[in-house]
Amino acid sequence: MRFVHSGDRIFFILMLALALAGLAIFSSASLGLLAREGGSISRDILLQAGLGLGFGFAAFFLTRTASLDRIKRLAPYIYGATVLFTALVFVPGIGFHAGGATRWINLRFTTVQPAEFLKIGFVLMLAWWLAPRARQFTDPKKGLIPFAAILALPTILLLIQPNTSTTLLIIATGSVMYFVAGAPWRDFGILTLGVVLGLGILIFMRPYVFERIKTFVDPSAHSLSSGYQIQQSLIAVGSGGLLGRGFGQSVEKFNYLPEPDGDSVFAVFAEETGFFGATVLLALFIGFAARGIVIAGNSRDFFGGLVAFGFSFIIILQAFINVGAMLGIIPLTGLPLPFISHGGTALVAIFLMCGFILNVAARHKT
Repeated sequence: MRFVHSGDRIFFILMLALALAGLAIFSSASLGLLAREGGSISRDILLQAGLGLGFGFAAFFLTRTASLDRIKRLAPYIYGATVLFTALVFVPGIGFHAGGATRWINLRFTTVQPAEFLKIGFVLMLAWWLAPRARQFTDPKKGLIPFAAILALPTILLLIQPNTSTTLLIIATGSVMYFVAGAPWRDFGILTLGVVLGLGILIFMRPYVFERIKTFVDPSAHSLSSGYQIQQSLIAVGSGGLLGRGFGQSVEKFNYLPEPDGDSVFAVFAEETGFFGATVLLALFIGFAARGIVIAGNSRDFFGGLVAFGFSFIIILQAFINVGAMLGIIPLTGLPLPFISHGGTALVAIFLMCGFILNVAARHKT
């Protein structure tokens, strides 16, 4: 165990704290489904703890102990494998369709969401491409155009599913990594314009995106339809007050709040632990990401630094997007809260990222 956290003890402790707190929060939130649907929640908790935490820790040990030099050489192949794995959702008999989207692979006893692994493949690929070209992006043929090509394939795959929220998460992470590597401000303006135009097209082509924006602007006007989740989330958060109703004592999770163990898990936690508990949880996420960025800055090589930075950024950005949506600060996205929301695939992917970050930490500057 000492070898595992030898790269950075503080990061390892923060990761464990989020993982164990996440299991407790998820277990409490799952009680809401028991009251609504009957039966037992033991299967959901078993999948989260067994497949999520169990396979997650195995994945963490794998990426923590792997040779970072070998990972660097294999990065394009890992990226290609995650792209192909994501494309399998469109194969009849393999892909699983639910809620108007085709994002999962059906394993019969559970489902897997390949887009979670696509995030990993994308960050590794982009770090592999950026590292030897740092601060050499003034020529668009050597910078912006190849960057856009790397970004295009996962973007297209995710938009076809459709999975707009993960698409935007990958675009944001990739763009920040690109500028950390020394891209000119000119490219920032071009990318911003491209994203704005792309969002405009999405809003025009997909009414549900426009509906979420309208709900965000005026949630009270759609309180019984598209605005129902945010209304109930705000009620739950407000009901928590300073210290909360008590762990396991949420009222909203039993009868009102949609997906209490999924997208809305932060609202359940805020109702049960109040402003104090929510602040502690956010502080854990901030500390986790900040430590990851420190590890990136202390990396012995630029590839490792970009990997640690990219994974730290994508985790904290996803956390803040989920929390921001539950507080009505941004439109609802459907992104899960890392370490906590229902989803074994997402949990395994998070642990894979953490293993990579600690692997980089073990190769720090001397």
